[in-house]
Amino acid sequence: MKKILFSAAILLAAITLKAQDSVKTSNLTISGYAEIYYGFDFNRPVSNARPSFVYSHNRHNEVNLNLGFVKANYDNGLIRANVALMAGTYTNANLAAEPGVLKNVFEANAGVKLSKSANLWLDAGIFSSHIGFESAVSKDCWVLTRNIASDNTPYYEAGAKLTYITNDGKVTLSGLYLNGWQRIQRQDANSKPAGGLQVSYKPSDNITLNYSNYLGVEGADSVGVKRFYNNFYGIFQVTKALGLTLGFDYGSQQQGKNSSEYYHVISPVAIMRYQLATKWALAGRVEYYQDKNGVFIATGTPNGFKTTGYSLNLDYAPVSNAVIRLEGKVYDSKDDVFRRFGNPISTNPLITASFAVSF
Repeated sequence: MKKILFSAAILLAAITLKAQDSVKTSNLTISGYAEIYYGFDFNRPVSNARPSFVYSHNRHNEVNLNLGFVKANYDNGLIRANVALMAGTYTNANLAAEPGVLKNVFEANAGVKLSKSANLWLDAGIFSSHIGFESAVSKDCWVLTRNIASDNTPYYEAGAKLTYITNDGKVTLSGLYLNGWQRIQRQDANSKPAGGLQVSYKPSDNITLNYSNYLGVEGADSVGVKRFYNNFYGIFQVTKALGLTLGFDYGSQQQGKNSSEYYHVISPVAIMRYQLATKWALAGRVEYYQDKNGVFIATGTPNGFKTTGYSLNLDYAPVSNAVIRLEGKVYDSKDDVFRRFGNPISTNPLITASFAVSF
Protein backbone atom coordinates (compact mmCIF):
# COMPACT_ATOMS: atom_id res chain seq x y z
CA MET A 1 0.00 0.00 0.00
CA LYS A 2 2.84 2.39 0.87
CA LYS A 3 4.42 1.70 -2.51
CA ILE A 4 1.13 2.45 -4.27
CA LEU A 5 0.67 5.77 -2.42
CA PHE A 6 4.30 6.73 -2.98
CA SER A 7 4.06 5.97 -6.70
CA ALA A 8 0.81 7.91 -6.97
CA ALA A 9 2.38 10.90 -5.20
CA ILE A 10 5.39 10.82 -7.56
CA LEU A 11 3.09 10.61 -10.58
CA LEU A 12 0.92 13.50 -9.42
CA ALA A 13 3.98 15.58 -8.60
CA ALA A 14 5.34 14.93 -12.08
CA ILE A 15 2.04 15.93 -13.62
CA THR A 16 2.05 19.09 -11.50
CA LEU A 17 5.53 20.07 -12.63
CA LYS A 18 4.70 19.36 -16.26
CA ALA A 19 1.40 21.23 -16.13
CA GLN A 20 2.54 24.29 -14.18
CA ASP A 21 2.80 26.49 -17.26
CA SER A 22 -0.51 25.33 -18.76
CA VAL A 23 -2.69 24.62 -15.72
CA LYS A 24 -4.43 27.99 -16.00
CA THR A 25 -5.63 27.25 -19.50
CA SER A 26 -5.99 23.48 -19.44
CA ASN A 27 -8.87 21.40 -18.07
CA LEU A 28 -6.66 19.64 -15.50
CA THR A 29 -5.98 21.02 -12.03
CA ILE A 30 -3.67 19.50 -9.44
CA SER A 31 -4.17 20.49 -5.79
CA GLY A 32 -3.36 19.26 -2.34
CA TYR A 33 -3.90 19.70 1.37
CA ALA A 34 -2.03 18.83 4.56
CA GLU A 35 -3.00 19.46 8.19
CA ILE A 36 -0.69 18.73 11.12
CA TYR A 37 -2.19 18.88 14.62
CA TYR A 38 -1.50 18.42 18.30
CA GLY A 39 -4.28 17.73 20.80
CA PHE A 40 -4.17 17.48 24.57
CA ASP A 41 -7.11 15.81 26.32
CA PHE A 42 -7.10 16.77 30.01
CA ASN A 43 -8.82 13.48 30.84
CA ARG A 44 -5.56 11.87 29.66
CA PRO A 45 -6.76 8.66 27.96
CA VAL A 46 -4.37 5.76 28.53
CA SER A 47 -4.62 4.64 24.89
CA ASN A 48 -3.94 8.19 23.61
CA ALA A 49 -7.21 7.94 21.67
CA ARG A 50 -9.96 10.51 22.15
CA PRO A 51 -13.50 9.27 23.00
CA SER A 52 -15.01 6.86 20.48
CA PHE A 53 -17.47 9.43 19.06
CA VAL A 54 -14.53 11.62 17.88
CA TYR A 55 -13.30 10.75 14.38
CA SER A 56 -11.25 13.79 13.39
CA HIS A 57 -8.27 15.16 15.35
CA ASN A 58 -8.74 12.13 17.58
CA ARG A 59 -5.25 11.51 18.99
CA HIS A 60 -4.12 12.74 22.42
CA ASN A 61 -0.71 14.19 23.30
CA GLU A 62 1.01 13.58 19.98
CA VAL A 63 1.87 15.54 16.85
CA ASN A 64 0.24 13.86 13.89
CA LEU A 65 -1.24 14.26 10.42
CA ASN A 66 -5.01 14.64 10.58
CA LEU A 67 -5.55 14.69 6.82
CA GLY A 68 -3.30 15.01 3.81
CA PHE A 69 -4.27 14.45 0.19
CA VAL A 70 -3.23 15.10 -3.39
CA LYS A 71 -6.04 15.66 -5.86
CA ALA A 72 -6.43 15.76 -9.63
CA ASN A 73 -9.51 17.45 -11.10
CA TYR A 74 -10.57 17.41 -14.75
CA ASP A 75 -13.43 19.50 -16.13
CA ASN A 76 -14.01 20.47 -19.77
CA GLY A 77 -17.55 21.70 -19.27
CA LEU A 78 -19.16 18.47 -20.53
CA ILE A 79 -17.42 15.83 -18.46
CA ARG A 80 -15.62 16.06 -15.11
CA ALA A 81 -13.69 13.82 -12.75
CA ASN A 82 -11.93 13.97 -9.39
CA VAL A 83 -9.33 11.62 -7.93
CA ALA A 84 -7.73 12.22 -4.52
CA LEU A 85 -5.58 9.91 -2.40
CA MET A 86 -5.17 10.58 1.31
CA ALA A 87 -3.48 9.61 4.56
CA GLY A 88 -3.78 10.63 8.22
CA THR A 89 -5.49 9.80 11.50
CA TYR A 90 -8.78 10.94 9.94
CA THR A 91 -8.35 8.16 7.39
CA ASN A 92 -7.68 5.51 10.04
CA ALA A 93 -10.73 6.50 12.10
CA ASN A 94 -13.31 7.19 9.39
CA LEU A 95 -12.57 4.46 6.86
CA ALA A 96 -11.82 1.59 9.24
CA ALA A 97 -14.75 -0.40 7.79
CA GLU A 98 -13.57 -0.09 4.19
CA PRO A 99 -11.43 -2.85 2.61
CA GLY A 100 -7.89 -2.61 1.22
CA VAL A 101 -6.89 0.41 -0.84
CA LEU A 102 -10.34 2.02 -0.50
CA LYS A 103 -9.21 3.25 2.93
CA ASN A 104 -6.95 5.77 1.21
CA VAL A 105 -9.45 7.17 -1.30
CA PHE A 106 -10.64 10.67 -0.43
CA GLU A 107 -12.45 11.20 -3.73
CA ALA A 108 -12.86 9.21 -6.93
CA ASN A 109 -15.79 10.23 -9.10
CA ALA A 110 -16.74 11.13 -12.64
CA GLY A 111 -19.65 13.06 -14.09
CA VAL A 112 -21.33 14.00 -17.33
CA LYS A 113 -23.45 17.04 -18.19
CA LEU A 114 -26.88 15.86 -19.32
CA SER A 115 -28.12 19.05 -20.94
CA LYS A 116 -26.62 21.63 -23.28
CA SER A 117 -28.80 24.45 -21.96
CA ALA A 118 -29.27 23.50 -18.30
CA ASN A 119 -26.70 22.96 -15.56
CA LEU A 120 -27.72 19.32 -14.99
CA TRP A 121 -25.07 16.75 -14.03
CA LEU A 122 -24.93 13.05 -13.28
CA ASP A 123 -21.95 12.07 -11.11
CA ALA A 124 -20.99 8.65 -9.76
CA GLY A 125 -18.25 7.30 -7.53
CA ILE A 126 -16.90 8.36 -4.13
CA PHE A 127 -17.48 11.95 -3.04
CA SER A 128 -17.90 14.16 0.02
CA SER A 129 -21.09 13.81 2.03
CA HIS A 130 -24.11 15.96 1.23
CA ILE A 131 -24.95 16.23 4.96
CA GLY A 132 -23.67 19.04 7.17
CA PHE A 133 -21.68 22.27 6.88
CA GLU A 134 -18.40 21.03 8.39
CA SER A 135 -16.25 18.91 6.10
CA ALA A 136 -13.12 16.82 6.60
CA VAL A 137 -11.01 19.77 5.39
CA SER A 138 -10.58 21.69 8.64
CA LYS A 139 -9.15 24.77 6.94
CA ASP A 140 -12.56 25.38 5.34
CA CYS A 141 -14.43 25.16 8.67
CA TRP A 142 -14.87 28.02 11.14
CA VAL A 143 -13.73 25.93 14.12
CA LEU A 144 -10.70 23.63 14.14
CA THR A 145 -12.41 20.43 15.33
CA ARG A 146 -15.78 19.12 14.17
CA ASN A 147 -19.03 19.42 16.11
CA ILE A 148 -20.45 16.15 17.45
CA ALA A 149 -23.17 15.92 14.78
CA SER A 150 -20.65 16.39 11.95
CA ASP A 151 -18.35 13.75 13.44
CA ASN A 152 -21.24 11.27 13.64
CA THR A 153 -22.80 11.78 10.23
CA PRO A 154 -21.12 10.74 6.96
CA TYR A 155 -17.93 12.51 5.91
CA TYR A 156 -18.03 10.66 2.58
CA GLU A 157 -20.44 8.56 0.52
CA ALA A 158 -20.45 6.38 -2.59
CA GLY A 159 -23.08 5.98 -5.28
CA ALA A 160 -24.60 8.29 -7.88
CA LYS A 161 -26.14 11.73 -7.71
CA LEU A 162 -28.14 13.93 -10.04
CA THR A 163 -27.51 17.66 -9.53
CA TYR A 164 -29.31 20.66 -10.99
CA ILE A 165 -28.22 24.26 -10.48
CA THR A 166 -30.36 27.16 -11.66
CA ASN A 167 -28.83 29.57 -14.14
CA ASP A 168 -28.55 32.31 -11.51
CA GLY A 169 -26.76 29.90 -9.15
CA LYS A 170 -29.20 30.51 -6.31
CA VAL A 171 -30.76 27.05 -6.09
CA THR A 172 -29.01 23.68 -6.10
CA LEU A 173 -31.01 20.44 -6.07
CA SER A 174 -29.45 16.98 -5.68
CA GLY A 175 -30.89 13.48 -5.53
CA LEU A 176 -28.60 10.64 -4.42
CA TYR A 177 -28.53 6.84 -4.71
CA LEU A 178 -26.07 5.56 -2.09
CA ASN A 179 -24.39 2.37 -0.92
CA GLY A 180 -25.23 3.17 2.69
CA TRP A 181 -24.46 5.44 5.64
CA GLN A 182 -20.81 6.47 5.15
CA ARG A 183 -19.92 3.38 3.10
CA ILE A 184 -17.94 2.89 -0.06
CA GLN A 185 -18.57 -0.85 -0.09
CA ARG A 186 -22.09 -1.98 0.83
CA GLN A 187 -22.41 -3.73 4.18
CA ASP A 188 -22.35 -7.54 3.98
CA ALA A 189 -25.81 -9.16 3.82
CA ASN A 190 -27.45 -5.77 3.19
CA SER A 191 -29.18 -5.60 -0.19
CA LYS A 192 -31.10 -2.37 0.43
CA PRO A 193 -29.95 0.78 -1.35
CA ALA A 194 -30.01 4.10 0.46
CA GLY A 195 -30.70 7.57 -0.80
CA GLY A 196 -30.89 11.23 0.04
CA LEU A 197 -31.85 14.71 -1.08
CA GLN A 198 -30.18 18.08 -0.81
CA VAL A 199 -31.72 21.50 -1.40
CA SER A 200 -29.51 24.57 -1.14
CA TYR A 201 -30.75 28.14 -1.60
CA LYS A 202 -28.60 31.28 -1.80
CA PRO A 203 -30.92 34.29 -1.95
CA SER A 204 -27.83 36.53 -1.80
CA ASP A 205 -24.06 36.27 -1.51
CA ASN A 206 -24.42 36.66 2.26
CA ILE A 207 -26.97 33.92 2.97
CA THR A 208 -26.97 30.15 2.39
CA LEU A 209 -29.88 27.94 3.46
CA ASN A 210 -29.63 24.16 3.21
CA TYR A 211 -31.69 21.03 3.87
CA SER A 212 -30.25 17.54 3.43
CA ASN A 213 -31.62 14.14 4.33
CA TYR A 214 -30.78 10.43 4.29
CA LEU A 215 -33.04 7.37 4.17
CA GLY A 216 -31.70 3.84 4.38
CA VAL A 217 -31.83 0.47 6.10
CA GLU A 218 -28.99 -0.16 8.56
CA GLY A 219 -27.72 -3.67 9.27
CA ALA A 220 -28.13 -7.00 7.51
CA ASP A 221 -31.47 -7.64 5.77
CA SER A 222 -32.53 -10.10 8.49
CA VAL A 223 -32.33 -7.46 11.24
CA GLY A 224 -32.20 -4.19 9.27
CA VAL A 225 -33.82 -1.07 10.70
CA LYS A 226 -34.90 2.08 8.87
CA ARG A 227 -32.94 5.27 9.48
CA PHE A 228 -34.19 8.70 8.46
CA TYR A 229 -31.86 11.63 9.10
CA ASN A 230 -32.47 15.34 8.51
CA ASN A 231 -29.95 18.19 8.50
CA PHE A 232 -30.87 21.88 8.38
CA TYR A 233 -28.48 24.82 8.45
CA GLY A 234 -28.14 28.46 7.54
CA ILE A 235 -24.95 30.47 7.03
CA PHE A 236 -25.31 34.24 7.39
CA GLN A 237 -22.63 36.84 6.71
CA VAL A 238 -24.18 39.50 8.92
CA THR A 239 -21.48 42.10 8.22
CA LYS A 240 -18.18 42.01 6.37
CA ALA A 241 -16.50 40.84 9.60
CA LEU A 242 -19.25 38.92 11.41
CA GLY A 243 -20.61 35.53 10.33
CA LEU A 244 -23.20 33.25 11.93
CA THR A 245 -23.99 29.59 11.29
CA LEU A 246 -27.07 27.90 12.77
CA GLY A 247 -27.72 24.19 12.36
CA PHE A 248 -30.17 21.58 13.56
CA ASP A 249 -30.06 17.81 13.02
CA TYR A 250 -32.87 15.36 13.70
CA GLY A 251 -32.63 11.63 13.13
CA SER A 252 -34.91 8.69 13.79
CA GLN A 253 -34.27 4.94 13.68
CA GLN A 254 -36.53 1.94 14.16
CA GLN A 255 -36.15 0.20 17.52
CA GLY A 256 -36.18 -3.14 15.70
CA LYS A 257 -36.96 -4.66 12.32
CA ASN A 258 -40.63 -3.99 11.36
CA SER A 259 -41.12 -2.01 14.59
CA SER A 260 -43.46 0.98 14.65
CA GLU A 261 -41.45 2.53 17.49
CA TYR A 262 -38.44 4.77 16.83
CA TYR A 263 -35.41 6.11 18.66
CA HIS A 264 -34.63 9.80 18.17
CA VAL A 265 -31.47 11.91 17.94
CA ILE A 266 -31.34 15.73 17.99
CA SER A 267 -28.45 18.18 17.75
CA PRO A 268 -28.62 21.99 17.52
CA VAL A 269 -25.43 23.98 16.93
CA ALA A 270 -24.53 27.67 16.65
CA ILE A 271 -21.22 29.20 15.52
CA MET A 272 -20.22 32.84 15.46
CA ARG A 273 -17.07 34.00 13.65
CA TYR A 274 -15.51 37.45 13.71
CA GLN A 275 -12.71 38.65 11.44
CA LEU A 276 -10.53 40.61 13.86
CA ALA A 277 -8.08 41.75 11.18
CA THR A 278 -6.89 40.67 7.75
CA LYS A 279 -4.96 37.70 9.15
CA TRP A 280 -6.79 37.08 12.44
CA ALA A 281 -10.21 35.56 13.16
CA LEU A 282 -12.05 34.45 16.30
CA ALA A 283 -14.89 31.91 16.44
CA GLY A 284 -17.07 30.40 19.15
CA ARG A 285 -19.36 27.38 18.98
CA VAL A 286 -22.10 26.03 21.24
CA GLU A 287 -23.62 22.63 20.51
CA TYR A 288 -25.87 20.04 22.08
CA TYR A 289 -26.20 16.37 21.18
CA GLN A 290 -28.89 14.05 22.51
CA ASP A 291 -28.78 10.33 21.74
CA LYS A 292 -30.58 8.72 24.66
CA ASN A 293 -30.78 5.24 23.13
CA GLY A 294 -27.32 4.96 21.60
CA VAL A 295 -28.22 5.08 17.91
CA PHE A 296 -24.85 6.65 17.15
CA ILE A 297 -23.16 7.06 20.54
CA ALA A 298 -23.76 4.26 23.05
CA THR A 299 -22.93 4.96 26.71
CA GLY A 300 -24.76 2.33 28.80
CA THR A 301 -25.78 5.10 31.23
CA PRO A 302 -29.36 5.95 32.40
CA ASN A 303 -29.75 9.10 30.29
CA GLY A 304 -27.60 8.04 27.38
CA PHE A 305 -25.50 10.63 25.58
CA LYS A 306 -26.81 14.11 26.41
CA THR A 307 -23.84 16.40 25.98
CA THR A 308 -23.22 20.11 25.52
CA GLY A 309 -20.03 21.36 23.89
CA TYR A 310 -18.39 24.78 24.08
CA SER A 311 -15.53 25.79 21.74
CA LEU A 312 -13.41 28.91 21.33
CA ASN A 313 -11.17 29.12 18.25
CA LEU A 314 -8.43 31.53 17.15
CA ASP A 315 -7.05 31.60 13.58
CA TYR A 316 -3.93 33.22 12.19
CA ALA A 317 -3.51 33.11 8.40
CA PRO A 318 0.01 34.33 7.49
CA VAL A 319 -0.77 33.76 3.80
CA SER A 320 -3.99 33.03 1.92
CA ASN A 321 -3.42 29.28 1.58
CA ALA A 322 -2.25 28.50 5.14
CA VAL A 323 -3.71 28.86 8.63
CA ILE A 324 -2.44 28.31 12.18
CA ARG A 325 -5.26 27.47 14.59
CA LEU A 326 -5.82 27.05 18.32
CA GLU A 327 -9.02 25.76 19.88
CA GLY A 328 -10.14 25.18 23.46
CA LYS A 329 -13.16 22.96 23.98
CA VAL A 330 -15.17 21.52 26.86
CA TYR A 331 -17.79 18.76 26.77
CA ASP A 332 -20.31 18.66 29.62
CA SER A 333 -22.59 15.61 29.79
CA LYS A 334 -25.64 14.78 31.90
CA ASP A 335 -24.16 11.37 32.81
CA ASP A 336 -20.60 10.29 33.55
CA VAL A 337 -19.87 9.23 29.98
CA PHE A 338 -16.17 10.20 30.03
CA ARG A 339 -13.26 8.73 31.97
CA ARG A 340 -10.37 10.41 33.76
CA PHE A 341 -7.61 8.21 35.15
CA GLY A 342 -10.04 5.28 34.84
CA ASN A 343 -12.85 6.95 36.80
CA PRO A 344 -16.22 7.99 35.30
CA ILE A 345 -16.65 11.74 34.89
CA SER A 346 -19.16 14.04 33.17
CA THR A 347 -16.75 16.57 31.62
CA ASN A 348 -13.99 16.49 29.03
CA PRO A 349 -11.78 19.58 28.46
CA LEU A 350 -9.18 19.69 25.69
CA ILE A 351 -7.05 21.97 23.55
CA THR A 352 -6.08 21.44 19.91
CA ALA A 353 -3.61 23.27 17.71
CA SER A 354 -3.08 22.80 13.98
CA PHE A 355 -1.21 24.06 10.94
CA ALA A 356 -2.95 23.55 7.58
CA VAL A 357 -1.71 24.30 4.07
CA SER A 358 -3.53 23.97 0.76
CA PHE A 359 -1.98 24.24 -2.69
